[in-house]
Amino acid sequence: MGSFGNPDIVEIDTDILIVGGGMSACGAAYEMVRWAPAGMRIRLVDKAAMERSGAVAMGLSAINTYLGGQKPEDYVRMIDNDLMGIVRDDLIFDVGRHVDNSVQLFEEWGLPIWKQAGDENKSLKEGGKPVRSGKWQIMINGESYKVIVAEAAKKALGMDNIQERVFIVKYILDAKEENRVAGAVGFSNREDKIYVYTAKAILNVAGGAVNVFRPRSVAEGMGRTWYPVWNAGSTYAMAAQVGAELTMMENRFVPARFKDGYGPVGAWFLLFKAQATNCRGEVYMNTNKEMLKDYPPYGLYPVPASCLRNHLMMKEMREGRGPISMRTDIALQALAKSYEEQHGAKEAKKMIKHLEAEAWEDFLDMCVGQAGVWAGENIEPEKVPSELMPTEPYFLGSHSGCCGIWTAGPDDLAPEEYQVKYKGVNYNRMTTVFGLFTAGDGVGASGHKFSSGSHAEGRIAAKSMVKFYLANKDYKPALSKSAKELAEEIYAPVRNYMEHKDYTTAEEINPHYITPRMLQARLQKIMDEYVAGVSTMYTTNVTMMEIAVKKLHELKIDSQKMMARDLHELMRAWENFHRIYAGEAHLRHMLFRKETRYPGFYYNMDHNYIDEENWKCFVNSRIDPKTGEWVAFKKKHIDLVPKHGADAPKH
Repeated sequence: MGSFGNPDIVEIDTDILIVGGGMSACGAAYEMVRWAPAGMRIRLVDKAAMERSGAVAMGLSAINTYLGGQKPEDYVRMIDNDLMGIVRDDLIFDVGRHVDNSVQLFEEWGLPIWKQAGDENKSLKEGGKPVRSGKWQIMINGESYKVIVAEAAKKALGMDNIQERVFIVKYILDAKEENRVAGAVGFSNREDKIYVYTAKAILNVAGGAVNVFRPRSVAEGMGRTWYPVWNAGSTYAMAAQVGAELTMMENRFVPARFKDGYGPVGAWFLLFKAQATNCRGEVYMNTNKEMLKDYPPYGLYPVPASCLRNHLMMKEMREGRGPISMRTDIALQALAKSYEEQHGAKEAKKMIKHLEAEAWEDFLDMCVGQAGVWAGENIEPEKVPSELMPTEPYFLGSHSGCCGIWTAGPDDLAPEEYQVKYKGVNYNRMTTVFGLFTAGDGVGASGHKFSSGSHAEGRIAAKSMVKFYLANKDYKPALSKSAKELAEEIYAPVRNYMEHKDYTTAEEINPHYITPRMLQARLQKIMDEYVAGVSTMYTTNVTMMEIAVKKLHELKIDSQKMMARDLHELMRAWENFHRIYAGEAHLRHMLFRKETRYPGFYYNMDHNYIDEENWKCFVNSRIDPKTGEWVAFKKKHIDLVPKHGADAPKH
């Protein structure tokens, strides 16, 4: 092995390459092995370590998607409403009909799922009824959720076929065949090595994007975000750079979370029945409910869309009736009173202690930082309320967001417009680049999959990839760039540092390069101030966004001067390259869509309304990989499931 800056180049040929180690990747690894013919080579490459990578890394206290006898078409209707009417019914229905099987597998593998009284010893598969925190959510003891799911994937695939701590940063098109992916390139973040892969098909499941916008947490809170801090938009950026069509990248998620710790609120609203109030103690969802009539039908559904719930909260904050508080105290005290009435004082005391433990465990299962905030600020949730605050924006396709990549749908559901065919055959979850598939956060226009749906979608993609492999076994990938060229491109930040580090005595201050941290601060400032971040209360306009286009263009030029002193900094540099592309995609889509489709997540003040007549359509975009030219365009939206009324027709 050479000295740092002179990496060894390792070339690996495989049939299927899985890029990522989150829930989708684990689902794909588990399922692919079940269908793969003898001799088919599968390799999984993860930037982190599978036990604790992806959005479920810290654990969860609930599985947010479990139908349990409910109809997939009702699941479609719920998501359609929550995402303001522009979703892919075929992709959502496909997840809905498969997701329960993944949840049942989790339980078989050892995940503790809460059961209703009398069903404690029955598995879900045996008809055991879970404790529901909402219509689609079930409660779990999930601190080790990801560890359990990763263990099953590792066992299925075998550790010889898994590489951890290797960051894939680019996909490579085929030299001989137009619009076909042939491989990928990345580097170890532990050793001075570059890996160049060739593959017949690639699953692109590297998560969503955080830290594109300036976060609310600064100084001692730096690095604290709601969505996993290591997700850099790699899924979107790498796909876009090879010409894959993106869809709905104007969508973003701005969750209301516990202030400073970013602790999730779902269990508090759904399980503990807590309410959020303004500084006067008013429940703003009631006092502002007339505002929902401005957004039919999305505001009139029994549960208004997520962005509209934010919209009502932001009115309170803008008009000086903050802070917004989660009334944990009232909720827990009300539950304690009902226990006393039903079970007597002695038994109620035990039940209340258990309840308080559950309140803390909700965070200890999945957001330890929030428990730290409570402890550090002497907050006892049964005695005092906790502040809520909308976060900075995130890009994701598997939670309450739907940005991502345009993919093929299943043969039995997808109309012709929703299929992607290679040599006349449609391949479910294949992007518009042949051989490049995606799942989870990567699949656009199909939100509310959460952890279980992402795992199921990874399994769906895996079966489709085996089908693709069997039909194209004789294909021999030919990379459009040599391994040496790729290595030089990847190590450019290292070269920038080595060449110029002696020019100044303070190595971080140098006219010839910029540190990844400084460049990221510039990106976040641009996105925050011009593209509807927290500093403008999520508002922007056409002029502001046009300024941002110019500033991002300059930033992309300056990004070529990023430096890296070690492998960790090289990883940060490449995460920045990806974040810039993800941020630019978001900006270009927002600029193209002449309406405010998601009030409460962002406001385009030049078009501060929903225009169903002209804009109930997908906004897609594509970069020409030869010229770098970026084009946005409309794509027809088709309702496959009636949204208010009868069951889904057979398609």
